[in-house]
Amino acid sequence: MVSRKRRRALSALCVLSLTFAAAGCGSEPAFDPKNPTTITVWTYYNGDQLSAFDGLVEEFNETAGAEKGILVKSVSQGSVNDLETNVIAAVQGEVGADEVPNIFMAYADTALAVDQMGQVMDLQDFLSEEEKSAYIDSYIEEGDFAGTGEIKIFPTAKSLEVLVLNKTDWDVFAAETGASYDDLADMETLVATAQKYYEWTDARTPDVPDDGKALFGRDAMANYMLIGSMQLGQEIFQVSEGKMTLHFDREVARKLWDNYYIPYIKGYFAATGRFRSDDIKTGNIIAYVGSSSSVSFFPDTVSVSDSESYPIEMDVLPCPTFPGGDYAVQQGAGMVVTKGEEAEVQACVEFLKWFTADERNIKFSVDSGYLPVTKTGNNKDAIAESGAKIKDGMLKTLNVGVDMVNSNEMYTTRAFEGGTRARNILEYSLSDKAAADREIVVGRMAQGLSMEESVAEFESDDNFDAWYEETLQNLQAFEH
Repeated sequence: MVSRKRRRALSALCVLSLTFAAAGCGSEPAFDPKNPTTITVWTYYNGDQLSAFDGLVEEFNETAGAEKGILVKSVSQGSVNDLETNVIAAVQGEVGADEVPNIFMAYADTALAVDQMGQVMDLQDFLSEEEKSAYIDSYIEEGDFAGTGEIKIFPTAKSLEVLVLNKTDWDVFAAETGASYDDLADMETLVATAQKYYEWTDARTPDVPDDGKALFGRDAMANYMLIGSMQLGQEIFQVSEGKMTLHFDREVARKLWDNYYIPYIKGYFAATGRFRSDDIKTGNIIAYVGSSSSVSFFPDTVSVSDSESYPIEMDVLPCPTFPGGDYAVQQGAGMVVTKGEEAEVQACVEFLKWFTADERNIKFSVDSGYLPVTKTGNNKDAIAESGAKIKDGMLKTLNVGVDMVNSNEMYTTRAFEGGTRARNILEYSLSDKAAADREIVVGRMAQGLSMEESVAEFESDDNFDAWYEETLQNLQAFEH
């Protein structure tokens, strides 16, 4: 019996010549319902997302798949990192690795790495121009590594960042101070409002100085750096044909520093739990920016202690921006089809097109917290009329998310070699320093120094310059 890896090699030349509606080896494969073509999909979904995905896979297998002769098997690999590791091991043929899946979820950098190994299928000839135009432009363009219109990442579900709010505690603060949602709309007013919140909570215990509470936290710092830079007129990673040119502007970096590091060391921002939803639950913050797909983890209560808690209501607002910045982060992995036999590749495309039809894609979005990927699906009326049962929090999220997609330019960095590691520098360089320096500030205040005395050293130009130069040097290592 010929192994799948051997069959891949024998059919590679044939598959590369496939065009939409006509098989490159002469005729379109005739799927046989009595002997279905089986394809395997690897994901990193867990919990509600995995249940939603597997539910649709089962529906496909029982309906369109059964009629055509296609059987889809879904396998969760656990986490994003586990999935990436297992895909690379399979492609490289490592001892003990599973066979290469027909489809695997991936972000752009992983997809590019597998593509450079010669294992990613370009799907542009499998979709008509009308079908391509149905998807939100930036989503379908994410997998165009060469800039030639190729489709090496098929969009199936996307997310962006929103501001998630403990409305219960916010309302108390707003009623006493006159704060409004407008004060959370951009980064500079957010910082000012966070200072007001710190001072307001500090004043509630007049016998204890400098014990104010943080208003805000952020989950993904790399998104803040990348999208904030775009909003301020500079793209940090400019990528062309897989090569990155670095533009880490000092003035832009200072703006990012002033609107995260400074309020963090003063206690206006915080990040203590693993995720900011954890900080909401403990009452350490009352608002955070996180992925729209994370809203399902928002807690129902705040735990004051092991024995005391109170219920809270959630609200969802657009992600705060820098003034004039009409960019929003585009995130969420897509599906990558690996090279294989002609029938397998076409079966993959049939499943992905079925999955992203509005009816199914909206259902998956409602159940998982992701956003639909087509222009007609990314519509509040379409979602409302879909008949799907939508929880209140998810409805708020989808309504805000749809408006943000339609009113902003969606942005994600193009894939380049070392892109994940370069992004990790942006993820940790500022946040780690802020956390470490905040600990020093807290220690100094515990010894009797005032807030102003404790932070003076860290507010200096020299402190910023040292951080900027180190971060710049680290990023330059990935420039080509």
